[in-house]
Amino acid sequence: MTSPRSDMALELHLDKILSVASAESVKEAIALALAHVRSGPGGRRRGGKRLTELLSAARLSSARAEEWEVLRSLQDAVHYTEGRLLRPDYEEKYRLHYFDRGPRDRFGLDSISRTTSAILELWCMQAEKYLVDHPDASLENVLNHVRKVGEDARFMQAPEEDPARYRIPRGAAELALWTERVLCNRVEVSDPAESARRIVSSAEALSILAMDEDGQTVLRAAEMQRRSASLRRLREMIEDDTTTEHALQRALTGMHWIFGGRVISQAEQRRLVPGDEVDIPLIRGDGSFQVVELKRAAGAKLVKEHRGSWVPRRQVHDAVGQAINYLVGLDESRERILEEFGVDTRRASALVLVGHPCSQPEVSEREINEALRIHTSHLNRVEVLTYKELVDSAERALALG
Repeated sequence: MTSPRSDMALELHLDKILSVASAESVKEAIALALAHVRSGPGGRRRGGKRLTELLSAARLSSARAEEWEVLRSLQDAVHYTEGRLLRPDYEEKYRLHYFDRGPRDRFGLDSISRTTSAILELWCMQAEKYLVDHPDASLENVLNHVRKVGEDARFMQAPEEDPARYRIPRGAAELALWTERVLCNRVEVSDPAESARRIVSSAEALSILAMDEDGQTVLRAAEMQRRSASLRRLREMIEDDTTTEHALQRALTGMHWIFGGRVISQAEQRRLVPGDEVDIPLIRGDGSFQVVELKRAAGAKLVKEHRGSWVPRRQVHDAVGQAINYLVGLDESRERILEEFGVDTRRASALVLVGHPCSQPEVSEREINEALRIHTSHLNRVEVLTYKELVDSAERALALG
């Protein structure tokens, strides 16, 4: 993920938000964010993780003060720093905002009008051409034809043999839709729609799909090979006692499939509650939120003997306590989180990944897993696993797949 951006547009926006804020607590929070933006070396604007934290704190202050216009503006500022709100839209929107009734962007307006005019002219040409070939066509026939051309336009090509001209491949949209459905239903990839676009734009990929009975054998084999390689790299890392928690987090990011079929994706937001940033946020198939808390893999002992039985050590209890604190924060802020991020945390759960049996050779792997399993059975919403148990389960699932 790229670092949150900071530029003149953001600085001007925060300055305007500050001028309309009423509560002193809100003004102070916005002023801190603005001061951070202006603190870059050599007159440059400063961004980074600290900017996101300050903007989030200002947003929370405005919510507590019930300054809803300021809250919405700050939310847009956060989206802009994260790249989810594009600069032209950002600048144009806040020319119209309640605290700035300046003129509209004439250049942007002219550009949009010219583009709209050209689009309408193109569709008129397409309709006229269709009517020449189909003089008896109904209005519905013409509209369907124009609509299909519009769908195919997403796959426009620029042939090398014909400079400065472009080509709309007819039927590409229908093929892409079929491919996307195949990817969604039978092969797990990060972005089925984007993968479908790439496939239908590649002559080589199309020939492979055409030769295969349902276009899946090659795709499935490639995905399984990729996952197998990822698991091999991860196993090497968890068996190395020099591997840090941060390195494990980077390795597991994007591997939501390793956590089993109940997990369908990795959430974008890691900081839903001020002061808490989860290691890996997951979304389950029922829409519930799951926190993954990562601790060191190899190098730490997990259990100790107590009255003839193996019980978890303090390291495990501390990790579970941290996960429980995350869940408490999510419970207390669930309405705000749902409104701001669209994430339902009412039924949130947590998974703690900690340790590796190789760090405690005097105790069998079965005994360590059993001790953690018994401990987990007495917890309501928190599960504890070793990294080895997680990787072993994922490899077994991959072999069955």
